Amino acid sequence: MAETAITEDSIRTALTERLKATYVEVQDMSGGCGQAFTTLIVSPEFAGKNSLKRHRLVNAALKNEIAQIHAWSAKCQTQEEYDKEMAATGGHDNPPLDGTEGGKVTGVKE
Repeated sequence: MAETAITEDSIRTALTERLKATYVEVQDMSGGCGQAFTTLIVSPEFAGKNSLKRHRLVNAALKNEIAQIHAWSAKCQTQEEYDKEMAATGGHDNPPLDGTEGGKVTGVKE
């Protein structure tokens, strides 16, 4: 099976379809080569699940995609958690950029 290029759009589409996500924000931190991504995922599938179970759901949903990239980070929230955080922060919250410099993973070839 040939590997296809992983993009922000392909990850967003996969998460929306596979996890019934109501909101997905994806950021390619690799400078466009598709090797490092951070995401914010809002899905009803996360209700009643702890962080570990949520991440396992995401990893299972993106098994093939994750196997092709080097760095992956996901913030998983229910709609209620997302709404509460947005109200507390006064607006848009970006995916986590831990381990980056200026939003880019260092040491990644472009």
